[in-house]
Amino acid sequence: MGRNICLCCLLAIFLLGSCKDKQKRLPYLQQEITGNDTSYRTIPTFQFLNQDSVPVSNKDFDQSIYVADFFFTSCPTICPTMHRNLLKIYQKYLDNPQVKFASHTIDVKYDTPSRMKAYADKLGVKGTQWEFLWGSRDSVYTLAEKNYLVAVGQDKAAPGGFIHQGYLVLVDKEKRIRGAYDGTVDEQVKQLMDDMDILLEEYKK
Repeated sequence: MGRNICLCCLLAIFLLGSCKDKQKRLPYLQQEITGNDTSYRTIPTFQFLNQDSVPVSNKDFDQSIYVADFFFTSCPTICPTMHRNLLKIYQKYLDNPQVKFASHTIDVKYDTPSRMKAYADKLGVKGTQWEFLWGSRDSVYTLAEKNYLVAVGQDKAAPGGFIHQGYLVLVDKEKRIRGAYDGTVDEQVKQLMDDMDILLEEYKK
């Protein structure tokens, strides 16, 4: 009887350990199954100018996980909250070469690189770990809606003249989306940080 109890205990510990191990791996948000094959959609090639007017492409993110979002510097609604929260994450991973950030402006007429430089300085962001990216309207909007699955658009009736979702999108080193979080909700921002730690652990195995 005692031996059976011990075996049951060991089995329970093993199952709990297995579940814990499975929880340490994040899902893929854009999984595609064709027949017996499973593939994952990836963020395509892109090239924008950053806050220093320097060209930045997808290759600049090759060796890092990164968090992407869409905003505009004169946003009177969700952007200030979203970027205050993102700043906390930036500070946590400051100078970590495996972590980057990509904020894309959706106000391509007003948010010139120099204006975004002033915006970054005001936030206290230095260097290029956090890139503020500017490009043509079509390139930015297509990337947002088709690849990052974030709704963006111009709307004269909306505060500031634009509508957009406040998602912070977590992307792995292979450019696959591994999570999306509401950047205005503290609990989801905390979850993002926890998931970033999990994702970084994946690359240590």
